[in-house]
Amino acid sequence: MAEYIFDIETEHAKNISGTFDAFLKKLERTFNVSILERTEGIKIVGSDSDVDNVKNIMTELYELSKRGNTITEQNVDYAIAMALEHKNNSLLEIDGDLICHTTQGKPVKPKTLGQKQYVDAIRNNMITFGIGPAGTGKTYLAMAMAITAFKNEEVSRIILTRPAIEAGEKLGFLPGDLQSKIDPYLRPLYDALYQIMGADSFIKNSEKGLIEVAPLAYMRGRTLDNAYIILDEAQNTTPSQMKMFLTRIGFGSKVVITGDRTQKDLPKDQVSGLETAMKILGKIDGIEFCTLTSQDVVRHPLVQKIVKAYEDYEQRLYKKNKK
Repeated sequence: MAEYIFDIETEHAKNISGTFDAFLKKLERTFNVSILERTEGIKIVGSDSDVDNVKNIMTELYELSKRGNTITEQNVDYAIAMALEHKNNSLLEIDGDLICHTTQGKPVKPKTLGQKQYVDAIRNNMITFGIGPAGTGKTYLAMAMAITAFKNEEVSRIILTRPAIEAGEKLGFLPGDLQSKIDPYLRPLYDALYQIMGADSFIKNSEKGLIEVAPLAYMRGRTLDNAYIILDEAQNTTPSQMKMFLTRIGFGSKVVITGDRTQKDLPKDQVSGLETAMKILGKIDGIEFCTLTSQDVVRHPLVQKIVKAYEDYEQRLYKKNKK
């Protein structure tokens, strides 16, 4: 049996321990160790390898806490997953990549290795595809990157678009004019804009035509120069719509295309433009495909479990159908 006493200030110990010591209890259960709070610090007792794992995780969480972060269950879960998979990627390295701050002063940064790779891909490529399940930050991080580039005058405008396809409900039955019918489909984009940029700033720039939120159909016939363009929900595009969108891109522009291959709302016999693009564009320089997984989900931990359960089910179904 090995023992290690983790010397830590009280304020950070509370942050790392979680409410009612929930984080410490999770570490105990996962690694089969005993964690005891003593006057001299937090004592970890267990096998050599398990104590080492817990010590390394708590060291990273301690450093995150000292940087001013509130430790979340997602931080703990991700640190545990990295340790169990024997990955050396550091939470501190990921945390060091600050994109911007929200209007409330909250820092926007990648929280997982997959998100860090996604953000780096956006920086280094003209066109980036972010593909993954709900809750992985595909759209939110792309929006943060777009707003940062706009504020730094790297681009002159932001264009946000998504296909206005019905997800079981018909547009015609919604009240109001065409814009009123379309707005609910674009609401997630507005929400992210308001949080990162602020409603007043968005309205002012929108009135000037510097920020545009529009359905994908409105992109036809345009050439988009010196713009940051985000196509959201790309799994609901047809191949012809995707081709139309990609051929709108002009000089000085940067494009992020996000989608979840498991949540298509297209008719069953319709091929997704995202799937087609993955097959056609994979080897072109300047285009990168980033795949995020259930490990990159940063919503409530239950969402991560739901996404993982669906992933496992779909893999079993795929293997069954292949036989």
